[in-house]
Amino acid sequence: MTEQNLILIVENNAINARILADVLEAAGYRTLATKSGEDAIDKLTEVAPDLILLAVMLPGMDGFEICDRIKSSPKTQEIPIIFITARSDAEDKVKGLNFGAVDYITKPFQQEEVLARVQVHLKLRQRTQQLKDLNDRLEQRVDERTDQLSRSLNELQAAQLKLIQQEKMSTLGQLVAGIGHEINNPLNSITGNLAHAEQYVQDLLSHLRLYHRYYPDPIAEIVQDAEEIDLPFLSTDLLQLLNTLQVAADRIAHISESLRTFSRADSENTIALQIQDGLDSTLLLLQHRIKANSHRPAIQITRDYAELPRVACYPGQLNQVFMNLLANAIDAIEESNRGKNYAEIVACPNEIRVITELKSDKVTIRIRDNGVGMSQAVQQEMFKPSFTTKPVGKGTGLGLAIAYQIIVEKHQGSLICNSAPGEGTEFTIELPL
Repeated sequence: MTEQNLILIVENNAINARILADVLEAAGYRTLATKSGEDAIDKLTEVAPDLILLAVMLPGMDGFEICDRIKSSPKTQEIPIIFITARSDAEDKVKGLNFGAVDYITKPFQQEEVLARVQVHLKLRQRTQQLKDLNDRLEQRVDERTDQLSRSLNELQAAQLKLIQQEKMSTLGQLVAGIGHEINNPLNSITGNLAHAEQYVQDLLSHLRLYHRYYPDPIAEIVQDAEEIDLPFLSTDLLQLLNTLQVAADRIAHISESLRTFSRADSENTIALQIQDGLDSTLLLLQHRIKANSHRPAIQITRDYAELPRVACYPGQLNQVFMNLLANAIDAIEESNRGKNYAEIVACPNEIRVITELKSDKVTIRIRDNGVGMSQAVQQEMFKPSFTTKPVGKGTGLGLAIAYQIIVEKHQGSLICNSAPGEGTEFTIELPL
């Protein structure tokens, strides 16, 4: 019993209402009385009583209907209702309890009974509220703990991705650097000796011409041998052959340079470089997948490069992102080609566009393909670790997650995907200058 407890009395009999108010106020409760259900409903929009004493017989709406309306409102449904009535038959009591009442008080009133029932239900309401508050606090603690566990899981996944990415880049860098080194040794020997070989051939041919000038009528055996080896053709083609070898050696040197560019080891600090160099080296390393084959013509590569300043970045990691996005673009194109014949693909050529742009304080790289495209559901999940739409054995689901981590967390940039089924995909990378 405390002054905070407010009891609403809904009774059209003024004498009964006065008796109840006197008994309750003498016990230390505050009271508020109304004569009809409509007035009670209006009062409940202004005050929040701790308990309602509700007469069954009222003008207009009866007590059962009022009880039903009170219990139907989320704002008032928790307030306990005790019916007051002169009728004591079981049918009415069951009806009232079904509408949500907690108890009955019969007329004429017994002071001790009224106080006892009011006290019991106020205590029950208090305990119920305490349990609700405790439950709310427990739910809040569970939510906080769940959030904490979720953050810990995300941090663990991020750390795992970082370790995987570092190990992958380390292994890939060592492998590519080793291949580049092994290529360079014989390549240097070839390119170094090609110039000498060309000079030697030129000297020998000059020497032959000199012989022919002073000995224009060789013996029959020499004439026959010259005809068998087709000496005029050999003299011309040998120089062309050496030139072809030089072009091939230059091509190998270019590939070796691309390998070194792609596998640059990242230090603790960023390195300023031209973004296009990384894109071009990655495209060159993917040339074997881009060129024509028996199923389709070559994938058209369109480069639309803006003039960019050097960008401070981690080159090896950034090249890994380019490799992942371009390889995925090729996969999407190959998937879109399923069921098409060669002529159909020629009519609608496969294409990958690589675009760079300069926007005030940002460099933007767009990689766009006209492949199979992705649904919104896939786009919402694509950057999560281990998510993949590829068959078992074709993808780990880590590529895009690592790419997102490299761009967003390592470079403070953004990686955005825009795609629709059948309309291709565009990845946009933004890097701060």
